[in-house]
Amino acid sequence: MKIVKVTPENALKETFFCIKDIKRHGFQDKLKWFEKRYQQGLRIKILKNPEDKMIGFMEYVPAKYAWRPIDADNYMFIHCTYIYSKKDRNKGYASLLIKDAENEAKAEGLDGLCVMTSNGGWLADKTLFEKNGFKQIAEKDRFELLVKTWNNNAVMPKFIDWSCQQKKYKGWHLSYADQCPWNEKSVAAILNVAMDCGIDLKITKINTVKEAKMAPSGFGVFNLLYDGKLIEDHYISATRFKNILKKEIHN
Repeated sequence: MKIVKVTPENALKETFFCIKDIKRHGFQDKLKWFEKRYQQGLRIKILKNPEDKMIGFMEYVPAKYAWRPIDADNYMFIHCTYIYSKKDRNKGYASLLIKDAENEAKAEGLDGLCVMTSNGGWLADKTLFEKNGFKQIAEKDRFELLVKTWNNNAVMPKFIDWSCQQKKYKGWHLSYADQCPWNEKSVAAILNVAMDCGIDLKITKINTVKEAKMAPSGFGVFNLLYDGKLIEDHYISATRFKNILKKEIHN
């Protein structure tokens, strides 16, 4: 097994794993986002087998630059990790990627690693990280915050309260960032449905780390709200949005 480091120079060749079609708008948006964040220490690593087949990937970044509502300045934060095929799971492959992030965090003099998990969709289950020495230190909504530290005196990471951000969003509002390359497709689908249904949907782009940390949801980079209430915190299909509209309108 080998771990390949994606860089702005080789991204078109290696792809981002979670999106491989370099012609998609989502890939191009992610590439522009990645080029800016790479200078801040954001890393994407792809795990390959001896036949050069991609098995899984991980994206991590110094936590002060994490696009999630967390306060963990002297840690490395894991944005995403994924092993694609079910037959390749539970073989220790994800642990190889976690160890790689840990080594880099130690080399940079950081106090530890932290990650947000969920037993729902869009984030890894906490069991993987607990097997690798992480401890859960906080829980909010559907998310858990886990930490692995090698400094007994380190300040523990904490969530930034995203619930208090929600009330300022009036009407239908969708905010998103290019950190996830699949957001763009979802935003276009939701906008089309909104226009067809005569819904005034305001869309804003999250362009900075500060904006992401002050997002109105735990996931941070996709936020669909209606009159101050969080409706969805991850990208959805047009069909899902139609069903949401029916429910909200009937209520």
